[in-house]
Amino acid sequence: MALGKIEGIYIVHAKKGYEIHEERLIKIFKDLELNIEFVTDGDPSLFSDELLEKYFCSDIRSKLSPGILSCTLNHIFCYERIVKNKNRYAVVFENDPFFLGDFKDMVQKILSEAEELDKGFLISLENTTLEFPPYKALKRNQLLYPANKGRCAGAYIIDLKAAQDILDNLKLNKCCQVIDWWHNTLIDESVVKMYWAHPPVVEQGSHNGMMSSTISSKKKNQIRRLRWLFQKFYKTNIYPRIK
Repeated sequence: MALGKIEGIYIVHAKKGYEIHEERLIKIFKDLELNIEFVTDGDPSLFSDELLEKYFCSDIRSKLSPGILSCTLNHIFCYERIVKNKNRYAVVFENDPFFLGDFKDMVQKILSEAEELDKGFLISLENTTLEFPPYKALKRNQLLYPANKGRCAGAYIIDLKAAQDILDNLKLNKCCQVIDWWHNTLIDESVVKMYWAHPPVVEQGSHNGMMSSTISSKKKNQIRRLRWLFQKFYKTNIYPRIK
């Protein structure tokens, strides 16, 4: 089943070592009656010089670890599938999302606002960096706010034009960065536009202390969990008013 105008849900994943993540996500999305597609074609076991040279700078192996490089490549493969499948809108997840409230309802409301945007955008759904729109800019019943950078790449909506524009740009300018920073470069160069959903819809388990991720060295940890909750409370409720 599709999610309103969302015609594809893609999950950046690894072929081995994260079976628990996969089982968890299959159950979550089955309960939501949503179809998902795991994207693993960029797994390090499948690396070749020809493959990497197609998308990345020649020295990319010296810049990014195999896991981070794989994650970035799988995001690119998501864009290729979005274009191939002509998905008007799609959601891209990394494999450790935790929903903050009713995911389906929030996405439907976000898409209603997105219909009014110029095409060629990413919508950050997550709170990973614990950055939010300026407190004074918040408006009643408004969910989307323009931003000049992303909040990592753990969960975002992307439209068909943005996916195509990224791939077109990639033919001229190879990727030289991890996916999060590359998104920021694409924003700076006006290849895509960025919006933040507020309130956020998703947390990454590798950041909130609930899970490990395919590229994070941080493991599930109760101390990290408590630290995250404290930081989130401060950044959500106190810091915006002080700033």
